[in-house]
Amino acid sequence: MNFFHRHNHSHHAGHAHDGNSADHISHPPSRNFYLRCAAAGIIIVLGALAASLVQVRAGEATVITRLGNPSRVLLQPGVAWRIPAPIEASIPVDLRLHTTSTGLEDVGTRDGLRVIMQAYAAWHVRPDAEHIERFLRAVRNQPDEAALQIQTFIGSALQTTASGFDMTSLVNTDASKVQLDTFEQHLRATVESQLLDAYGVEVSQIGLQRLTLPAAVLAATVDRMRAERQTIAAQRTAEGHRMAAEINSDADRDAHIRLAQAGVEAAGIEAQARADAAKIYGAAYQSNPRLYTTLRSLDTLNTVINANTRIVLRTDAAPFNILVDGPAAAAQTSPAGSASRKGKK
Repeated sequence: MNFFHRHNHSHHAGHAHDGNSADHISHPPSRNFYLRCAAAGIIIVLGALAASLVQVRAGEATVITRLGNPSRVLLQPGVAWRIPAPIEASIPVDLRLHTTSTGLEDVGTRDGLRVIMQAYAAWHVRPDAEHIERFLRAVRNQPDEAALQIQTFIGSALQTTASGFDMTSLVNTDASKVQLDTFEQHLRATVESQLLDAYGVEVSQIGLQRLTLPAAVLAATVDRMRAERQTIAAQRTAEGHRMAAEINSDADRDAHIRLAQAGVEAAGIEAQARADAAKIYGAAYQSNPRLYTTLRSLDTLNTVINANTRIVLRTDAAPFNILVDGPAAAAQTSPAGSASRKGKK
């Protein structure tokens, strides 16, 4: 300390001619300086820890790359560790379902006709490390780029698949001849393995979204379908006429047979009725000849006279004498009455 003061004194003496020199005194670091250093260290450690954490979300996979090359794939949702950047980096890969629709494709059928198709596909990245890394390398983890590639694949597959089907199996008024389900199965079989091997993409569903015909083909198809329907209509009309003729012929035959049978039965019934009537008349005559004569006379009048009949006859002649003389006189003038009177004599 004495040396320090002596040195300081000599220093002031050496510079006394300035008159404005300040004392230079060295102080040890304060406590606040150490606190600030500790806080900065804690912040650095926490930042390093935060940079080492990786969050894996549901519906996603995370690829950990080391110096730009994939090193491992995290599939389970949660938190994982990695070496902070730039040594290791994390890339999220979407595993959810996507849908992609192609544009209108003009394709040719097996019978040389043209048809316009539009297909759709529902796809997702297969959730395993191999196919996720394949998807990452093929399309640089860009779903839009994958959708463009899938559109190209499906467009080519439509051309290939349509060449194995006739137009009538795709467009037909007879639903039993339409094979759209078979067409979609062939289309899926064509693109499924290619997309999985090339991009790691798995196809969940594929099908036709739109099916139409070019204007010229549509007009020709409509004309052909109209001609087919007219032919079928003519065939069915002819068949209907034939069946109607058979039905009418059978009905006429049955009617003639039934009329003949009815005539025979009616003749029999009439003959039986006449026989029964003759028996009744005979029995009535035997029991009461006078009543019989009266009833027969009335029956005759009822037969020959109606509301529009006008006749002028003698009233003392049969059968009108009964209207004037009465049943007793008519019975006396009748042949049966005369025979009765002769018998009494």
